Amino acid sequence: MTGADAVRLTGVTHTLGGTTVLDGVNLTLERGAFVCVVGGSGCGKSTLLNVIAGLDTPVSGTVHVPGGRPSLMFQEHALFPWLTAGRNIEFALRRTGTPKSELRARSQELLDLVRLPQAYGRRVHELSGGMRQRVALARALARGSDVLLMDEPFAALDAVTRDVLHDELTRVWTTRRPTVLFVTHDVHEAVRLGQRVVLMAARPGRIAHTWDTAIPYPRHPEDPAVTAAAREITRRLHRELAPGHRHAGAAATEEAVCGTS
Repeated sequence: MTGADAVRLTGVTHTLGGTTVLDGVNLTLERGAFVCVVGGSGCGKSTLLNVIAGLDTPVSGTVHVPGGRPSLMFQEHALFPWLTAGRNIEFALRRTGTPKSELRARSQELLDLVRLPQAYGRRVHELSGGMRQRVALARALARGSDVLLMDEPFAALDAVTRDVLHDELTRVWTTRRPTVLFVTHDVHEAVRLGQRVVLMAARPGRIAHTWDTAIPYPRHPEDPAVTAAAREITRRLHRELAPGHRHAGAAATEEAVCGTS
């Protein structure tokens, strides 16, 4: 594992209830990369994140995350409703050992980063769905990890809000440059966001293919290059989902090296 790697999975296999969910997965993320994972339901995308986060232990293979435990962000914001937006972020900051005297300023800095400068004293029920996810992103960044794992964080939002948050996430990533692994069912979202897109196939879960989305940022939904790449990935996804489809043995052990170049 090189010093430039933020995450490396080697031959990772994991089972749940006697079913193989991940089968010999090899995946490498370079520091500062933004990688999106797509695939059909049940292909092991969320399990992949759980294994990287240390929430699940694979039955075989190795998982290396040299920067420590990653931060997690889910579809549900999971904010504490009895705390304000600022206090939710401070809760995460306390766990990193941030001095009490710095909590307010650091929390406000993160709210400024996600463009919610006036939200410090607002409670969760006073925030829109998009605002809640921005606070959740700020709280994830507050944990100080170099790796951010995102499990369909915008899936429950309306299309307009989701589009805005795509731009916001790209801006935050460009500013802070964490390593991001973003799971989604939406191929177009994956191409809009990721430097690389990894397609997972099921029966059992494995890396089927990767694409380098060499499209300049900022990317727009109507960009012909985004649409063309999404169409290509969708065609491959449909082939993987076809009844009776089995990936070639060599491809089943393909290593997805997901970098920044």
